[in-house]
Amino acid sequence: MKFGVIVFPGSNCDHDAFYAVSANLGQPAEFIWHDSSTLGAVDAVILPGGFAYGDYLRCGAIAKFSPVMKAVRRFASDGGLVLGVCNGFQILVEAGLLPGALIRNRGLKFICREVRLTVETADSPFTSAAQKGQILRMPIAHGEGCYFADERTLDELEAEDRIAFRYHGNPNGSLRDIAGILSRERNVMGMMPHPERATEPLMGSSDGLTVFQSMLRAAVRV
Repeated sequence: MKFGVIVFPGSNCDHDAFYAVSANLGQPAEFIWHDSSTLGAVDAVILPGGFAYGDYLRCGAIAKFSPVMKAVRRFASDGGLVLGVCNGFQILVEAGLLPGALIRNRGLKFICREVRLTVETADSPFTSAAQKGQILRMPIAHGEGCYFADERTLDELEAEDRIAFRYHGNPNGSLRDIAGILSRERNVMGMMPHPERATEPLMGSSDGLTVFQSMLRAAVRV
């Protein structure tokens, strides 16, 4: 399985994602510059955390116009797996690939610490290696990670089993404790916690591997 890691000007978690899938998962990966109009021969795409140019306006608001996002939209519409982490989640929301919005944390402070997550659904290409109700430990590092959506959207996410993860203790004020969501087709997922920073014991937790192992499992089934 080959992963493509999108690199935006200012990205700072792209190498973390690359290392997680290449060294810890043992799968080939390549960087894809944001100005590229194609993704090449990849089986999955990761929009990493960190920053993207234009975040000073609103996180992801300018990055969504990068040429590579047209390729990401085509890839997703064809059923390709797309994972957005932290800033990547913000970009996916701004690009319309996922519903809702990410706004300033409750308390208006940047938060950087480990959190506990509950796996809300194991019925997705990103969570199938976990069990529903399983508790995972991963770090967060964001100032605008509060998930917000109208009641109708929240109800739809609940009814369609598209909430992938919920927070324990809700560090940022996200509505309904949402930490990660899925697209209707279930092949796009955005999450604020960083699975790539929890892929080996030296990091304090290897629970993040569950996400990447699930993606690998999904690709093998195809």
